[in-house]
Amino acid sequence: MHSKKALILTSIFALLFFLNFALIFTYYSTSRIHTKQQELLSQIDSIAQNPNRQFTLSAAPLVLGTISDEVKVADGRAANLKNFFRQYNSPLFDFTEDLVRIQDKYGIDYRVLPAIAMQESEGCKKIPPGSHNCWGWGIYGDQVMMFSSYPEAMETVAAGLKRDYVDSGLITASAIMERYTPSSRGSWAYAVNFFLKILE
Repeated sequence: MHSKKALILTSIFALLFFLNFALIFTYYSTSRIHTKQQELLSQIDSIAQNPNRQFTLSAAPLVLGTISDEVKVADGRAANLKNFFRQYNSPLFDFTEDLVRIQDKYGIDYRVLPAIAMQESEGCKKIPPGSHNCWGWGIYGDQVMMFSSYPEAMETVAAGLKRDYVDSGLITASAIMERYTPSSRGSWAYAVNFFLKILE
């Protein structure tokens, strides 16, 4: 009788121990995820609150025209973009291969169009209806450049960046900003570099 009681108590103790361990592990895991989310949100908030801060988050600032013409098929860039766009629920999720291919064609870092799209339209979530224009390209007041598809828009924007910026020696976010959106007073370049950093 005594050994049966001891066995029951031992079983209860073991069960409580494992339940306690599971609760602590769950709390720790949730805490870490929440902390990372809070850090990311506070960094994004700082973009709007500190428009004159630039480049401080980026170890690899935007530099255009540095990619060779050789297309790297299996280097994981499209997968990296898919993961990125999934987190932001962006419609560009289904067009990552197009993004990589088109930017390679013009010698542009594969992160550039996604970073600009995040700054201009929260990854294509806030665009003029039916425009497929995630980059604010050719949008001036009521004038909106419309595209029939995201790939058509990507092609136009990438070609324009090469022609109007890279070929003129404008290869950093701050230099591009002076022509692309001069009224932003630094916030545009800072935000673009912020998203480039996330995509590293």
